[in-house]
Amino acid sequence: MTSRSTSFSAHSPRRPSLLDRGISRRISTISTSELGQHGAAAGNTEHDLTEEIEEIKRYEDFTTIDWVQDAAREQLRRRARRKENAGFFERDGRLGWAQTFRESYEAGQAWIVVTLVGAAIGMNAAILNIVTEWLSDIKLGYCTTAFYLNESFCCWGAENGCKEWHRWSSIWPLSYFIYFIFSTIFALASASLVKSFAPYAAGSGISEIKCIIAGFVMKGFLGFWTLLIKSICLPLAIASGLSVGKEGPSVHYAVCTGNVISRFFDKYKRNAAKTREILSACAAAGVAVAFGSPIGGVLFSLEEMSSYFPLKTMWRSYFCALVATAVLAAMNPFWTGQLVMFEVTYDRSWHFFEVVFFILIGIFGGLYGAFVMKWNLRAQSFRKKYLTKHAILEATLLAAATAILCYPNMFLRIDMTESMEILFLECEGGHDYNGLCESENRWTMALSLAFATILRTFLVIISYGCKVPAGIFVPSMAVGASFGRMIGILVQGLHDTFPHARFFSACEPDVPCITPGTYAFLGAAAALSGIMHITVSVVVIMFELTGALTYILPTMIVVGVTKAVSERFGKGGIADRMIWFNGFPFLDNKEEHTFGVPVSQVMTSEVTALPASALNFKQLEEILTNNKYQGFPVIEDRRNKILIGYIGRTELRYAIDRTKKEGFISPNAKCHFSQPLSTAVQTPSTAAPSITFDAIEASSGQQVVEFSRFIDPTPLAVHPRLPLETVMELFKKMGPRSILVEYRGRLVGLVTVKDCLKYQFKVEAHEAAHHDSSLDERQRKLYEVMARTADWLADKVLSMTGGRIKLGSGRNSIRLESDTQDPRDHLSPIRVSHEILDGTEDEDVTGVELQDRQQA
Repeated sequence: MTSRSTSFSAHSPRRPSLLDRGISRRISTISTSELGQHGAAAGNTEHDLTEEIEEIKRYEDFTTIDWVQDAAREQLRRRARRKENAGFFERDGRLGWAQTFRESYEAGQAWIVVTLVGAAIGMNAAILNIVTEWLSDIKLGYCTTAFYLNESFCCWGAENGCKEWHRWSSIWPLSYFIYFIFSTIFALASASLVKSFAPYAAGSGISEIKCIIAGFVMKGFLGFWTLLIKSICLPLAIASGLSVGKEGPSVHYAVCTGNVISRFFDKYKRNAAKTREILSACAAAGVAVAFGSPIGGVLFSLEEMSSYFPLKTMWRSYFCALVATAVLAAMNPFWTGQLVMFEVTYDRSWHFFEVVFFILIGIFGGLYGAFVMKWNLRAQSFRKKYLTKHAILEATLLAAATAILCYPNMFLRIDMTESMEILFLECEGGHDYNGLCESENRWTMALSLAFATILRTFLVIISYGCKVPAGIFVPSMAVGASFGRMIGILVQGLHDTFPHARFFSACEPDVPCITPGTYAFLGAAAALSGIMHITVSVVVIMFELTGALTYILPTMIVVGVTKAVSERFGKGGIADRMIWFNGFPFLDNKEEHTFGVPVSQVMTSEVTALPASALNFKQLEEILTNNKYQGFPVIEDRRNKILIGYIGRTELRYAIDRTKKEGFISPNAKCHFSQPLSTAVQTPSTAAPSITFDAIEASSGQQVVEFSRFIDPTPLAVHPRLPLETVMELFKKMGPRSILVEYRGRLVGLVTVKDCLKYQFKVEAHEAAHHDSSLDERQRKLYEVMARTADWLADKVLSMTGGRIKLGSGRNSIRLESDTQDPRDHLSPIRVSHEILDGTEDEDVTGVELQDRQQA
């Protein structure tokens, strides 16, 4: 078996019994009266068998869901449930009141789940906002009247602080040290909890959720422990001062909430397609509570998260976002009526001469996104290669370094959301922060903002991806806001210097002409669009933040320029780049491909197939044991390779186990995967009874085992000359795990998403296809420098403490490590020679919470 045959296992994961479609077709074409009592009993038997298989079926970790078979299975389940419930109250084909009530409850489960999920997301968001603000302020001081109040609540109504808010110390170096200590402790606590209890709680989670909604299985990623640890550690990570945001993780904990609650409802417990609708709605609600933008959240889910977004999903997403936002507004976490801290209102318009500066801001957003994505991926590669076992130490040192670097700068010292609130505000109305609006401080503020922009960009690059809950939305918006405010101050200074210049002729006398806060607002939109490569949702989110209709056009101009510049440096935002970096099998439906080759050039030609009647029981068990493939094509014989059907691994394992359980079976017993033609053409009501497990006698005389009832007789198959682009569209639109390739009825190969991705990166000469050996060498040298520095520091601590404290390894040493590993640490970027992640990896992920989505 060659390496290409191994790729067959990646996306032929354990397929559900495709016999379901055959069953459903028979039920739909033959009426109940035609089937008679025997047909109904046969239908019930088939349904019971399918339900029994479903009870033991669990999608394996790091495999994909076959949406075609998931939908077929759901249709069969609906018909069977309808027949089971039909009884005394059903007359003349009409449902009685009891059955009508059951049907109504079944149809209304979606709205019940969406309402509960939206309310839970809104409450969680409000609580996290309150906790985050208190933890961020506790680093600077405390409230003497009530310790649990942050500075805003403690000094309610006061513009520039109050006597009730007490700083830790009036001595600047001591305050600096306390700030440093709090930041380090918060980061240490957050990283330790994540590493010990829920490694999947680290990071943003958006790229993984995109793949999960598309059908990729990551057990435990949306589990209860991930939800709990993410909710606890997110405020700690934000308060530590790390250049990470809570908006990306908001999407993650929102989707976790939807997954956990939906498991309590039978409709979503075992049906992945239905759960996908709820997860898409939860993603919209997560963005809605993060930005106070319900419509923007729906558009974000449509534009960025969901590969399948029908109209009913859009409506449910809207309702879920509405409920979550309403609950957040009712709880009013900031006591201001605002849903987010940096919400602002502008009462002045803009001038057309400012479009020149808006374009400049848009160019910055595109360049910022391209620069950060390139260097962040290199930082992620270094982290994965050298720092995997030092995740807690890394996050702690990052927080300590961030505190040391950021405290002297007034825009970096405070929380990023508070910083954006200050930068967005107009100068009129008494809104001034440390002389930001004073003309004599103009150049000092411009330099301070420039320094904040550069340093924050560097910190975003090295911080995003560390093992704490970490988003990149708000850090990028903070970078854009500081750059935009700097441009606004410079333009304002230019106007004050040349007030009568022809360029500023549109300005009215005795009225402020330039509003620097709007430049900060547009800069935030540009940076967010540049890092995520999204457009429409950014415009709507920023509009809902300001409520200013007059600034929709400037926002569209800025985002449009940012998008154009970003596309020059590669397609896809940071979430798409992380999907590639982790090797997830994901086909983006927004991409268009033109390869000009048939599917035969990409398919796996050597496929492990099962002959219909040439195998004995022992040989079949050996094939199942020696191969990790999740399904097998069934052919007439190995010589002619005429395709008969397909059988999933779960169904085959279930059939073998039940056969052995029913009684002794000879190892030489013949295994039949297809019925004779004479019985296959008969109708179900008159068909000759096949050999079933119920009829197996517990004796050594058993010579034939019938597997035909587990076969899908109509698997998805294509011609070898079908264009590859069409096959990729089939994967995107229909979502099968694998597609068989047949020529004149003969099996010639099999193609998976993994095969398509490997060919795509080969043809398009992706940047990762050319491995940079010099980059590896530079990373190795950097790690050696870090290791030598760590050894020197450990020796100094050892000597200063007289041997009482020892950093590093040893019996009495302080170790900031944990044995629990994040499975994503084993993944690597997609390259032509790289095996894209499938369900056959041998990595040890013990200790990771792998709670199944289908388990209650």
